[in-house]
Amino acid sequence: MSTIDTALPGMTITPGATDREKLKATAKQFESMLVRQMLAAARKTDFGGDNVFGSQAMDTFNQMQDEHFADVTAESGVLGLASILEAQMQRFLPADEAAGNAANTGAANPSKGPA
Repeated sequence: MSTIDTALPGMTITPGATDREKLKATAKQFESMLVRQMLAAARKTDFGGDNVFGSQAMDTFNQMQDEHFADVTAESGVLGLASILEAQMQRFLPADEAAGNAANTGAANPSKGPA
């Protein structure tokens, strides 16, 4: 990992965040981590050529570049993995109070009005 920690705004979990906000940030972090792992695996490939520009400094730069790319990709939602994970995991969260209140008043189901 790099020593520079510059988390993007949507990737951090703020204190006092709701469960849905935590889920959204965690899904983005997971997508970012997965993209980092994919890029790291791709960088390990060796096609038999001489690495003229290979050095520890270049390896560190490539790692930092990959980390930033993964964070930006996850934050932008281009791949869509975070939104899919979020949608799948939302069913395990408690229902919103607004949805619960709407169900109690009959607003969620108009057919359950006064007879």
